[in-house]
Amino acid sequence: MISGVWDYSHFSSTFAPKKQELNPKIKVAAVSYLNTKPLLYGIERSNVVHDIELVLDYPSQLASSLKDGHIDLALLPVAAIPGIPGANIISDYGIATDGNVVSVALFSQVPIDEIRSVYLDYQSRTSVRLARLLLENYWNKKVDYLEAPEHYVDFINGTTAGVIIGDRALMQLHNFGFVYDLSAAWKSYTGLDFIFAAWVANKELPADFKARFNEANALGMYHLDEIIAQNPFPSYDLHTYYTSNIKYLLDEDKKRGLHKFLELIG
Repeated sequence: MISGVWDYSHFSSTFAPKKQELNPKIKVAAVSYLNTKPLLYGIERSNVVHDIELVLDYPSQLASSLKDGHIDLALLPVAAIPGIPGANIISDYGIATDGNVVSVALFSQVPIDEIRSVYLDYQSRTSVRLARLLLENYWNKKVDYLEAPEHYVDFINGTTAGVIIGDRALMQLHNFGFVYDLSAAWKSYTGLDFIFAAWVANKELPADFKARFNEANALGMYHLDEIIAQNPFPSYDLHTYYTSNIKYLLDEDKKRGLHKFLELIG
């Protein structure tokens, strides 16, 4: 059962959901990282798939598409929520963690105290905002922030670190001397869980659709072994990733972490 729309009106005056005419199919967007596979599994296999047009993109591109009305619903990096008119979270499922997430980290060849500059992953606004918040307020570091080119991982060396997310982060875990998990640092800093992405709509959606969409998200949680078999990944154990690192149910602890994050970056 869906817990209801979350009210974010105190973060932005534009947050009140707006009623708009929907296209025949609801345009839904997500990313194609390994961490989204359990959510997409059910969506692609339930009857809700007949009501949607599903597109895949970088997480950083989803916000502009949702804001401009090119899509109706996205698995949105949460740092983008305040900038979306009519933003409302419509599902009990998303991408969250209560400690080590593994796939969102600051990678370096030197300890945190020696870092002088940081490449920021161009693919995710939330990870970038979280990294800057932690560097400035948790690690008390003043660093130069560098815009990351496409192959910036190759330039992480010496006193230059980099934020790497997603599948690429999992593949780099053994290639650097120091890996600082950002959600674990957030937990240490605030004592709270963290939501990286949630299903956000820019308008009111039919109640029947939201209920079926929620059920579709849940379906993948019962088929993790099948999902793992379909996505061989030697760099990291996906069973650990899906059951211990990623938390897909956005419970009250996760919501408290989200409120705190939006408050701090606001």
